[in-house]
Amino acid sequence: MGTANWFRAWARRIRSIPDLVRQYGIQFRLKRRGAVIKNACFIADHSGITGNGTLLSIGEGSFVGRVKIGLHAAVKIGSSVCINDDTELLTASHDVSSPTWDTVSAPIVIEDFAWIAKRCIILPGVTIGSGAVIGAGAVVAKDVGANTIVVGNPARPIQRSRCESLEYSPVEHVALFRAWKSA
Repeated sequence: MGTANWFRAWARRIRSIPDLVRQYGIQFRLKRRGAVIKNACFIADHSGITGNGTLLSIGEGSFVGRVKIGLHAAVKIGSSVCINDDTELLTASHDVSSPTWDTVSAPIVIEDFAWIAKRCIILPGVTIGSGAVIGAGAVVAKDVGANTIVVGNPARPIQRSRCESLEYSPVEHVALFRAWKSA
């Protein structure tokens, strides 16, 4: 205590307080709408989360960037998930074979340690398996297996797969959380 490093760490923490308050405000508003959000999550400002808040659950240590989520059906985001900016999770669409253009909806499940890169679109009824990676700009219309890497439109698996033992938390890379974790 009292060293230069100690003072630097506390200076970072003090500077982060407005961001921390804003982060808790975002989560508080979602929880007030009925969402279930576990500890140590990060949800970016300006996320477009619309619809029935009771249909959203986010597991511990997950990072949700500036993402659009339409809550017409359940969206379950597991623990240590990373969803990057400009991604859209769409739980509803219209039935093209219906003469009255009926709305159809289905839940989206994103399992633990999945990584969804920037500008992806996840369509209704999709399950993304544990440890799966969705490449930037991919459009996912079908389930993605555990530790599978998919890219493109429509999303297709590539030969590489992700390691099976994952032990990280995406929020540890967010400066707001790093400030409070450092010595």
